[in-house]
Amino acid sequence: MSGDNGGRDGGSGGGRAFIGSFTSAGGLGVLTAAVDPRTGALTAGGATDSVPDPSYLALSPDGTVLYAVSETDEGAVAAFRTPDTGAAGHPAPSLLTDPVPVGGAAPTHLAFADGHLLTANYGSGSVSVLPVAADGRPGPVTGVLRHQGSGPDPDRQRGPHAHQVVAAPGGRWILGTDLGTDSVRISSLSAATGELVPHGETALPPGSGPRHLAFHPAGGHVYVLGELEPVLTVCRWDQASGVLEPVGGTAVLPAGAEDGSYPSGVVVARDGRFLWVANRGHDSLAVLALDPTYEKPELRTTVPCGGHWPRDLALDPTGRRLYVANERSGDVTWFDIDPATGVPALAGALRAPAASCVVFG
Repeated sequence: MSGDNGGRDGGSGGGRAFIGSFTSAGGLGVLTAAVDPRTGALTAGGATDSVPDPSYLALSPDGTVLYAVSETDEGAVAAFRTPDTGAAGHPAPSLLTDPVPVGGAAPTHLAFADGHLLTANYGSGSVSVLPVAADGRPGPVTGVLRHQGSGPDPDRQRGPHAHQVVAAPGGRWILGTDLGTDSVRISSLSAATGELVPHGETALPPGSGPRHLAFHPAGGHVYVLGELEPVLTVCRWDQASGVLEPVGGTAVLPAGAEDGSYPSGVVVARDGRFLWVANRGHDSLAVLALDPTYEKPELRTTVPCGGHWPRDLALDPTGRRLYVANERSGDVTWFDIDPATGVPALAGALRAPAASCVVFG
């Protein structure tokens, strides 16, 4: 497998990426890929399917350990030792230990925070905490914070569905989106007990189904993306008090394109001037420009995502390219970003069956 322009200097002096996928849908598991430093092109390396459905990935702060959820009914998290950056052929990461149960069903997201792993468990509507040993191995669960509530959508919101968990800048607060209850939960991590301590809950528009969020690099704003309604909710964020306050919303699709579309991921430009949203169904990337207050995103345009069902998107370490994991077409596409307009231009693709996530490191 190689990218459309993946043969040019692929893996020579460049970086690397890890791609998660659904093994239950024919995915390779965790795939290592070389990243061409000039073009951004991906070239496939080794893959491991030792863990079922590693749909979301996260790296340890030093980049030596790669963590993956196992998005199954049993729910688990796995840790892999990343290969040496100069290893020939970019081999697959190696499993450190058997996957560790998270005490929740269908984990869809995970994050590293203060020596712990946090998982958002969609199926059971909870967030789990697992301590991490010095060698990177996750230990048994020390806490499970169970959400309560529901929403107006009878099919998707009969109960809580935690979808993402992230550590706020500064590390004091943990934010978690819950699609089932139309809310963002704020908590803190107790170093003494390894449990999450609830702090607050911010209500979002009923039926919006918050899926993912992203912080503005200036730190004072959070953008929460709805899955059930294609709207981006802008919130002010007070780091000192841990208070999240909605102040407005912006459509992430052109008028008339809402039916059958389910936004998935949102990222903010490193310079804070633009943000991008992946729209499944519409199969597009929305480009939104941010005003000087950061509170009034303007939908400038949408461009095709280069595949079908873009489940996630990520900026590369330079901030000059976007990478999109297209789950149903089974590929990862990459785009060069126009620095003046923020508009992405398709530059290549790598075959990656049932792709769900891309991380760099």
